[in-house]
Amino acid sequence: MEKYRLLRERVDAAGLGAEEGLRVPDAATDLELERVHDPGGGGRVVRGTLDPAEVRRIGFPWSPQLVERSRRSVGGTVQAGRAALETGVGVNLAGGTHHAFPDRGEGFCVFNDVAVSIRAMQAEGRMARAAVVDLDVHQGNGTAAIFRDDPTVFTASVHGERNYPFRKEPGDLDVELPDGTGDMGYLEAVEQVVEMSLAFQPELVYYVAGADPFEGDRLGRLSVTKEGLSRRDAAVLDRCSRAGIPVVVVMAGGYGRTVEDTVDIHFATVARAVALARGRVLRRG
Repeated sequence: MEKYRLLRERVDAAGLGAEEGLRVPDAATDLELERVHDPGGGGRVVRGTLDPAEVRRIGFPWSPQLVERSRRSVGGTVQAGRAALETGVGVNLAGGTHHAFPDRGEGFCVFNDVAVSIRAMQAEGRMARAAVVDLDVHQGNGTAAIFRDDPTVFTASVHGERNYPFRKEPGDLDVELPDGTGDMGYLEAVEQVVEMSLAFQPELVYYVAGADPFEGDRLGRLSVTKEGLSRRDAAVLDRCSRAGIPVVVVMAGGYGRTVEDTVDIHFATVARAVALARGRVLRRG
């Protein structure tokens, strides 16, 4: 998607990667993927033997380039997990593919990068307990299903009640919003989700920072302003910083009527995360 190229260019032009460095991620390995994804389903993706119904469910035509991009997007979130645990903040300029299940992809999501990253951090002994704060407008049904019976991972989501996916998978905390919800109602829900997620006492938070709650999004159906989304970023990132909990930030969805609006929103999220990493956001309390 064009937004990823434009976001990277803008981050680079603003010098946000000047100290930390913008890195091309390694592709996720088979071992990393298979901690989450069934070898059968994941293997068919890699080999290009998906049936037509599986390809339609994903929403992209299969190609070797799709496999490579998907593996590197997951690898970016794995590397962001390691960076967050070392420095306090890690950012993937892609990721947030939260509709992918262990046995299948759907909704433009091939592999579930957040789930693979969590399992990698646990397997490497870097952390035991994680929380997923999913603020994409679409519920992360794949993520909720993957961790449904896992007491080490808390999944929380604020999403559109009547939006995709139309069959929701229950997470640990789901806040469903009616069409047209604006800044006030949205931010109240975000505050609730952040408070309960941190009460879980995670060692690492994954922030799925979708741009699609924006009022100008083609698929969002909410009415949240750019200012409201900036305040959302602060509610998540600053609160985690004050609590001393590392954060991984992934971009997830964004389908603005103009791509520049989507890039503006993602860029603001990245800029705040980088400011946190550089110690420019005041720690209070």
